[in-house]
Amino acid sequence: MNQFQYVRANTAKTAIGALAKDPSAAFLAGGTNLIDLMKNGVTAPPKLVDINPIPLTEIKKQSNGLYIGALATNADVADHKLVLQNQPLLSLALNAGASAQLRNVATIGGNMMQRTRCFYFNNPDLPCNKRQPGSGCGALEGYNRMHAIFGASSQCVAVNPSDMSVALAALDATVLISGPKGDRRVLFTDFHRLPGEHPEKDNNLMKGELITGIEIPDNAFSKNVHYLKVRDRSSYAFALVSVAAALNIKNNTIKEAQLAMGGVAHKPWRPTEAEKYLVGKPANEATFKQAAEIAMQNAKGLKYNSFKLKMSPNTIIEALRTASGIA
Repeated sequence: MNQFQYVRANTAKTAIGALAKDPSAAFLAGGTNLIDLMKNGVTAPPKLVDINPIPLTEIKKQSNGLYIGALATNADVADHKLVLQNQPLLSLALNAGASAQLRNVATIGGNMMQRTRCFYFNNPDLPCNKRQPGSGCGALEGYNRMHAIFGASSQCVAVNPSDMSVALAALDATVLISGPKGDRRVLFTDFHRLPGEHPEKDNNLMKGELITGIEIPDNAFSKNVHYLKVRDRSSYAFALVSVAAALNIKNNTIKEAQLAMGGVAHKPWRPTEAEKYLVGKPANEATFKQAAEIAMQNAKGLKYNSFKLKMSPNTIIEALRTASGIA
């Protein structure tokens, strides 16, 4: 690991100012992803700005939804009474991620910023357009078992590793951001990017901007929800495929449906046409199978991950079945 400077920021303004003076610096929160990347030589920021002293850990109910500070830990959010009562899907997704030890340290803002676990990205000796633009995508013709079936490009087939982000995408969360040019709000579904021609850009944060929190609007998804994560082992493994399902069911009719998928794209994937199909339909096996078929439109397998073309619709069906309570 290269040497680096270390400074602490007590306010968001101070932190933002530190990066304005030194754009090559990086914010440090839990560090569960950043420190690994530094150890592996994937990134080498000359300065770390520790943002942990900033008071951004609050979790509170607002008039129109739930606010969660960016420095709240994954464990605190997953176990918080307001989250369990109002947004249980988020709790399920958080508890499916990493290990208990990591959840006690990792933060909500850091979780959103974590980078892909692609083998080619994490090995500086291998080609990766995300790590080194123009070097090529080693996974495209290489070992791509964990990689994307939606939204990939010739430049990158990596996937976003976050479980939490899948739930937040399904729940129509909003990201709160502060930066040198002031504050702004970004829909969570617009926060992460597809690779396109610039896979090195994971998200739509601008230089020097800091995530300060998220807001989840009030909804009717306090009961019929489920997060299903299919992985190689039951602990500390990233998703091969995951599905966040949120349903509002009345008299066995689906009034609202929101879905998101993980492990299948460069960002949490919203199968919006499947959501539209579900509305007004009975909550039964036939409905779920048809929704899953719709969700898989435009999916494309690679040499080693074509099994996801079958695993994904099966995971959607099972997530919907469990969320609806008919399992």
